[in-house]
Amino acid sequence: MPHVWRVVVLLAMTAMTLSGCFWSSGDDGSASAPDVGACRVLTPQDVSRPANGTPTEDCSKPHTAQTYAVDSLPAQFDHASYDDAGVATYAFRACTRAFMDFTGADESLSMRTILSWAWFRPSESAWKDGARWFRCDVIGGGPQSAAYLDLPPSARDLLAGRPKDAWLVCARGATVDGSEKVPCTEKHNWRAVTTIVLGDPSAPYPGDSAVQALTKDFCSKSVGGWLDYPVDYDFGYSWFQEPEWQAGNRRSVCWARTDS
Repeated sequence: MPHVWRVVVLLAMTAMTLSGCFWSSGDDGSASAPDVGACRVLTPQDVSRPANGTPTEDCSKPHTAQTYAVDSLPAQFDHASYDDAGVATYAFRACTRAFMDFTGADESLSMRTILSWAWFRPSESAWKDGARWFRCDVIGGGPQSAAYLDLPPSARDLLAGRPKDAWLVCARGATVDGSEKVPCTEKHNWRAVTTIVLGDPSAPYPGDSAVQALTKDFCSKSVGGWLDYPVDYDFGYSWFQEPEWQAGNRRSVCWARTDS
């Protein structure tokens, strides 16, 4: 009997919703770089701002964010404007690499976790005075989270090996698009199961139609394999557009309907 699969959802992601990151845009008044390893209780409202002065917490106490990287911007940004797109691209690439090193995730897993990251720059006044650092925080949630999960005392290696379902991303809703993203320990209808690499780092963007078609074809097979080739199954996929490609992302995400 032939396999019957249904595409019930596709989701085109934009730069502001790229899985795993927030491009933050506050004024914490600080010119000095923060400390790596510091923990904070951040909210989605905090993450929506470019700078952050939330007081640190003892990491043994409840917290939703931990700083995993702090670095100086290169000299090419000495005279950059506060909202320079090049600064955002530079921080995106640096924080992405550091997120994987810190949590132990590979590229695929970093796009299939409930965890994400946010980056912050100095306050606008500190920027005008010459401060040029950026901070990367791992946070217990993503762009569609109304509130963040508490993190353990340290998020280092949290995704190494075979991570617990509590840190993997699932979706609750009729379709992936617009659904609530939840840890896979909670009731859900969809699970992010695999990813597809769409090009090497030097490849030009192939266009929306090509990215969508390649993603759909791969996910139809990949999800069927992940489900052990049932006769009938549903799958979805999330694909990303040119802004994410230019920032360095080359992957799409495949979702399996699981109704767990």
